[in-house]
Amino acid sequence: MANKLAGSGYLKLPLLAALVVALSACQEEQAQQAAAAPQMPPAAVDVVEVTPQSYQVTETLSGRVSAYRVAEIRPQVSGIILKRYFEEGTRVKAGDKLYQIDPTLYQANLESAKANLAVAEANAYSARLRADRYAELSKKSAISRQDVDDSAAQAKQAEAQIKAARAAVQTAQVNLGYTEITAPISGVISRSNITEGALVSAQQATPLTVIRQVSPVYVDVQAPAIKVMGMKKDDVSPDVTLELQDGSKFDETGTIQFADVGVDEGTGTVNVRSLFANQDGLLLPGMFVRARIASDQIDDAILIPQKAVTRNPDGSTTVLVVDDTDTVQLRPVVVTRAVDNQWVVTSGLSEGQRVIVAGLQKVQPGAKAAPNTVAAHSEAQH
Repeated sequence: MANKLAGSGYLKLPLLAALVVALSACQEEQAQQAAAAPQMPPAAVDVVEVTPQSYQVTETLSGRVSAYRVAEIRPQVSGIILKRYFEEGTRVKAGDKLYQIDPTLYQANLESAKANLAVAEANAYSARLRADRYAELSKKSAISRQDVDDSAAQAKQAEAQIKAARAAVQTAQVNLGYTEITAPISGVISRSNITEGALVSAQQATPLTVIRQVSPVYVDVQAPAIKVMGMKKDDVSPDVTLELQDGSKFDETGTIQFADVGVDEGTGTVNVRSLFANQDGLLLPGMFVRARIASDQIDDAILIPQKAVTRNPDGSTTVLVVDDTDTVQLRPVVVTRAVDNQWVVTSGLSEGQRVIVAGLQKVQPGAKAAPNTVAAHSEAQH
């Protein structure tokens, strides 16, 4: 019985050895197949190189459009309006005729003034002749000295009456000219507040109409005093851009003209006025706009495209960078303000680092990547 058991154990040993050899051979074959299988290449990603730069901080402020010039048309003489010569809402040029006041009375006043001038000139002629004649007689002692002096004085009075009569003629001519009301400036004329046949009075409170010059136009914004101080201190760009009420951007760029020297005590703001050409006439007086004005200059700032930044549930922000060995690393960063399509990074990045901006979903921290460097400004515009 013992011999049988011994024989049985002897037979099992070769079988186990064969199984071990076969298993080792299988594992070796699998390892060779795995080694021979093609390896996945590193994921291709676009990166931008961190480069400190200077940029201007801009403020978006509410503003109102105001006309470059405004002329309220009022009559300078009284009378009946005979005719209106303009179409409401159209453009007029300086000197264009707007209204005609009945000139009959003023024409008569002019003729009367001219007649008075003629009388004064005739009287002065007679006075001069008398004065000359008396002067000759006084040499022969044929007339008293008093008569000579009186005649000379009358001649001078007659000359003064001529000057007064000429002034009256000039006044009458001016008043007659005022019956023709013309445009003092070029611009867009509003509706007429009177019609033909209406009686108007000199210097009346209600204007006949209003002309506004809307090319160029002013845009007034109320900027915080501290921002205005920064603008003057850092000598920032005077350029201004606008956003209209519908959210669209106004094509033109304006220029800051001046900032008031006084601060509003209630709001702590300063009125800043800018000028826009408004060539298409899109900006209208009284229109509400949003103006972007540079308020500060920051040097050596780091800006990266917004799509490179990931916001985490806890509010922190991170980016993926590619190091010198093309290995992906996760970096926490601190961002402050947005500049167009970029974030301003205040900590977490340094010059020369490569930040992934495209292909983020293809890589994980610790993985290898195939970086392709692109321009930061082109990425920010996408």
